[in-house]
Amino acid sequence: MIARRVAGEHLAGSSTPAPWGRPSLPDPDERTLIEEAIAGVLGLGRLEPLLEDENITDIHVRGNCAVWVKTRDGSRSSVGPLVDSDEELVEFIRRIATRMCARETRFDPSSPEVNLQLPDGSRLFAAMDISQRPTLVVRRHRFENAALRDLCVGGMMSPETADFLSACVRARRNIVIAGGTGSGKTTLLRALMNEVGPAERIVTIEDSYELGLERMESAHPDHDCLQARPANSEGEGEVTLARLTRMALRMDPDRVIVGEVRGAEAFPMLMAMSQGNNGSMCTMHADTARSVFPKLAAYMSMASTGVPVETLNLLVASSVHFVVHVRNEDGRRTVESILEVVDSDGNSIVANEVFSRVSTMPQFAALRGSTAAMMSDHGFRARRELAWA
Repeated sequence: MIARRVAGEHLAGSSTPAPWGRPSLPDPDERTLIEEAIAGVLGLGRLEPLLEDENITDIHVRGNCAVWVKTRDGSRSSVGPLVDSDEELVEFIRRIATRMCARETRFDPSSPEVNLQLPDGSRLFAAMDISQRPTLVVRRHRFENAALRDLCVGGMMSPETADFLSACVRARRNIVIAGGTGSGKTTLLRALMNEVGPAERIVTIEDSYELGLERMESAHPDHDCLQARPANSEGEGEVTLARLTRMALRMDPDRVIVGEVRGAEAFPMLMAMSQGNNGSMCTMHADTARSVFPKLAAYMSMASTGVPVETLNLLVASSVHFVVHVRNEDGRRTVESILEVVDSDGNSIVANEVFSRVSTMPQFAALRGSTAAMMSDHGFRARRELAWA
């Protein structure tokens, strides 16, 4: 790097002992000084070493207190403070926002939060004034472009489950992937996207670019990626996920992929799914597969359409074909359950559990006859013995 070379040359030129006998810096100290200076001026200061640690998944900073980090195995530990004072943390966050945001981004009592993406794809959120002390949280985003077979090797699912999900994609079934934070929803969504043929046009909708479709250029050459945008300091220019969803439908997509559904965008998304954009997919935060349905109804009610709950349930039943629930237990990600949406009785969604990781019954035996025939046409044959080991 040019900056390191120039800094090294400068230190080398100044390391000649002065007349009063100033000792030169030892090489290790020189290297440390160079790295800290470059990180402070061009990079992310003392945050840089934490971001370079591949084992760290989350970073929690509160003022000038010790920094807490979470690692891949789910364990937590503390390291030294990132800054020397709360005021320094606020200035540090402002510098990051200025460097990393293409648009004007303020961080002050009138704009007390910052939400941005770092160059490595990590997500940074910071708050001040509304929190007791200024706080900064970084969620690491490791791009894992895995295929379904890779997830089998990692223990996330059985080969039979992978075959079933692959057939669902080829059969253009609409899929909701649900789970908690860090459960592998995005990783599974990418794997399912890799099952889509290169001739199909994909449009993705995200709060922040995390799916990484641009890294799959050879597999999906015809695509567009849309990202939501907050309002500027004057309160103008906001582009919501709901608005992006409506935009995406005008872009001639074969499939619409929503990175995470969490609000009013659920209504236009399900409308699109029920009107011919089959094969669409999204993720949601949910504790169980069945809790997806009331959450979808709640999200759609945020669109202020005035549509009664009974009608919303009918829309869900006609739009969503499968719900896949994933879980992270002690660092191990697994597909826990798969529901096939059957119908709605108005008050609730009728769904069959066709796969359960803890079931002692043959998997996928509960598929409806028409669905089983469709899956068979797309290469899936359900075995009649226990598939999960």
